[in-house]
Amino acid sequence: MNQTQQDGALRTRTYTWTDPAATFAAVTSQSGLAMFAAMVRGELPPPPVMSTLGIEFVEFSEGLVRFALDPHEMHYNPMGSVHGGVIATLLDSAAACAVHSVLPAGTGYTTLDLTVKYLRQVTATTGRVTVTGTVLSRGSRTALAQAQLADSGGRLLAHATSSCMLLRP
Repeated sequence: MNQTQQDGALRTRTYTWTDPAATFAAVTSQSGLAMFAAMVRGELPPPPVMSTLGIEFVEFSEGLVRFALDPHEMHYNPMGSVHGGVIATLLDSAAACAVHSVLPAGTGYTTLDLTVKYLRQVTATTGRVTVTGTVLSRGSRTALAQAQLADSGGRLLAHATSSCMLLRP
């Protein structure tokens, strides 16, 4: 028996998401900034991963995207802290979406690499964290971005750099 079964403290979580097909289709007709604006207005569904992890849009502009997350034990690894994969997902999402914010309609992207530095432990007691992605350079085939995860006091928790390949039709 695992600890959850021993202490009887089973937890459940229910969440919903919308079919992402409309969002995928919008890549061909809307710029990255227009897509984010449509998501914030509720005209396009956000990616399902945002519902899965509890990620929220905070801010976006050309070359900058900011998300927030309230860490919960559902994000934990066996060591009792937020799993590095959750943190990497936040960093990758912010960096890649920052790149998307500078792309015209019809141009997609995919992450080529992601280098993450974990600087401090993140737990539910850390409180709300914010990740900010910014574009450092955009070429015709690739873009370079960075992302920083910080707590509400501005302490840096993790940092990442990412290269994205630009996908033209």
